[in-house]
Amino acid sequence: MIAAETNHDKGKTVNDVQLLINLHRPAERQGPGGDAETKRAMELAGLDRSRPLKIADIGCGTGASTILLAKELDAEITAVDFLAEFLDELQARANDHGVADRITTLNCSMDALPFAEGEFDVIWSEGAVYNMGFEAGISAWSRFLKHGGKLIVSEITWLRASRPPELQSHWVTEYPEIDVASAKIRHLERHGYSPEAYFVLPEHCWLENYYRPMQSRFDAFLERHDGSDQAKAVVEAERHEIALYEKYQAYYSYGVYVAKKV
Repeated sequence: MIAAETNHDKGKTVNDVQLLINLHRPAERQGPGGDAETKRAMELAGLDRSRPLKIADIGCGTGASTILLAKELDAEITAVDFLAEFLDELQARANDHGVADRITTLNCSMDALPFAEGEFDVIWSEGAVYNMGFEAGISAWSRFLKHGGKLIVSEITWLRASRPPELQSHWVTEYPEIDVASAKIRHLERHGYSPEAYFVLPEHCWLENYYRPMQSRFDAFLERHDGSDQAKAVVEAERHEIALYEKYQAYYSYGVYVAKKV
């Protein structure tokens, strides 16, 4: 799995998670994405300033999408993440951008959300639903959406029906639910959503917006942790993932799914 997305890294030790927090907290994004792509998803979902919205951004990280939603929409946003350190960073950035009054942070597990039924007009989740699994996440979160409310969620997705064995083995081990878009769309339909749009994140969302900034932090990260074996293991895992993407990017990306609760 993309190691930066640590909302529920259940297979990792406490120290592993702390190392990941330390590596990724300074980053604008904890996974692939981009402002233009977030705006495209808003447009495809029909979200604009024509009416006030109540939004839950689940697995928000340090808030790249949260802050953009607050800037672009007339919205009251609840930003949810399992990691308090990321929420602290989000709050500081929201203050810097002048949108802190529109954002409430919630340090909570995404599989134990304290929301009321039908509380939200929009549920937004970029690169985080894998922590529950796509099907479990979209099913559990449906009850928090109003009838006709919108779900916008990104999910790692195969772009081809067959893949090189090296790539297949890596991602099936990291995230067994990885699949093609048609399978994800069937899950949406099965759980009471009407799919409205789908698009694939382009290369720059991975390289320029996520991997290259991460690579630039490796040396300082290792220095902060005195080149410990655990810190080296974190960096090597990230380097391996980056190398796989550089070699096999034609086979997978994040798909952005837009659906309406029906």
